[in-house]
Amino acid sequence: MLRTLYAKLSLVLLLLLLGIGLLYALISSSLTKHYLQQVNQQFNRDLASKLVADRNLVAEGRLHEPALRETFRQYMVINPSIEIYLLDLDGTILSYSADPGKVKRKSVSLEPIRAFLQGRGEYPLLGDDPRSHDRHKAFSVTPVPSTEHPRGYLYVVLRGEEFEAVEEVIRDSYFSRLSAWALAGSLGFGLLAGLLIFHLLTRRLHRLSADMDDFQHSNFTAHTPYTSQPCSAPDEVDRLGLAFDQMANRISAQLDLLRDQDRLRRTLVAQVSHDLRTPLTRLRTRLEMLQSAAGEDLDGAGVAECIAESDQLLQTFNALLRIARIESHGPRKSASVALDQIAGDVVDMYQAVAEEKNVALEADVVPVTVAGDRDLLFQALVNLVDNGIKYTPPGGSVTLAVAVDGDDCCVEVRDTGPGIADAHKEKVTRRFYRIDGARGEKGNGLGLSLVAAVAQRHDALLEFADANPGLVVRLCLPCAVQSAPTNRAH
Repeated sequence: MLRTLYAKLSLVLLLLLLGIGLLYALISSSLTKHYLQQVNQQFNRDLASKLVADRNLVAEGRLHEPALRETFRQYMVINPSIEIYLLDLDGTILSYSADPGKVKRKSVSLEPIRAFLQGRGEYPLLGDDPRSHDRHKAFSVTPVPSTEHPRGYLYVVLRGEEFEAVEEVIRDSYFSRLSAWALAGSLGFGLLAGLLIFHLLTRRLHRLSADMDDFQHSNFTAHTPYTSQPCSAPDEVDRLGLAFDQMANRISAQLDLLRDQDRLRRTLVAQVSHDLRTPLTRLRTRLEMLQSAAGEDLDGAGVAECIAESDQLLQTFNALLRIARIESHGPRKSASVALDQIAGDVVDMYQAVAEEKNVALEADVVPVTVAGDRDLLFQALVNLVDNGIKYTPPGGSVTLAVAVDGDDCCVEVRDTGPGIADAHKEKVTRRFYRIDGARGEKGNGLGLSLVAAVAQRHDALLEFADANPGLVVRLCLPCAVQSAPTNRAH
């Protein structure tokens, strides 16, 4: 879900808006509470002194206790939003209007009270809440019975517990919900607007990405230019598209050059191989005639060696011609080919060679049919069996197997020769690549190259695996028809 730049930007925008909304709610709640406390305390600054004056709490320079108790009783009924406490000069609570079961403090701090009376600090000045051990609230306070002869303080908490309960109800009221919906609507509109803007901004990147994918899927041959005409003020995306166009054109030109050079190489190899094969064939014929007519004065062993060398050269040129024809990219013959019959013909053809070398050659096949070129597949199996016999010591065995593996028909040539080291398995299909040692001293480095060319021509899989002992070469093609298995052995 988060593979595209647009999806990532959308998620970041969503998280950002949610964070902004949460931060706004926290700040708004805190500022609103602070503002209400400030306004409430400024508005009710003289509430405590007015209570003393209006309720006649001081008579003849002394605190009138019955009037104070009556004030406590009335304000618990008439105005429960405030709580009234009588403190001594040390801040100890002497009496109060609140519910006795809910008062948790025995005293309050005098520092906020002195700051309030001296006019120090900015509102709101928060004092201890007797109903809690750690909560602080706005208050109003006045010395009693008088400022000149204080014996205590009348301490009024402006936002009592009852007031907070009512405030919580109001907070959940219609206006609060309306504000929440307004905030949610604003954030939702911002999200939609941001998604639209991100879509417009990433649309060109999406098109550029699609052009790159098309260029890759076309095997770097079909390129649709991103910029049809130069921009007067290109931004980063335009410059990226221009760089891609230049890179794609450069890649296409290089590929065309490589194809031309490869075509020239194949043409040169085919022409040289064809031109040299004819004189070599004539030379070999002359040497055979000379050998048959050799007298005592002629070195027969030298002539035989010359014939063997000419045979090796002919085999090399013939292999080069076959590879050049396979790589010519002409129309490939595609017909139903009985792979088991080809394997049987190859085993019959090499049976005498194997017996002469004292190597057991066997076939283990099932009837399978593939779509391909019979001549090329036959030549590939010939090379594999020839290699297997060539590198298998006397007393060993070579097995040509044809089997079905899922949707593929596979040919396996297993020998008991020295095998191929892992370091060489990815290189043995290169042209003229030879391995130092027993596995490479007899070949010209073209046999497996031809097999690899046939495999590439048929979109087949060519694999090399170790056997114990020996080597297994596996060639797999898609099956056309699968039949019931039968065994054939020689």
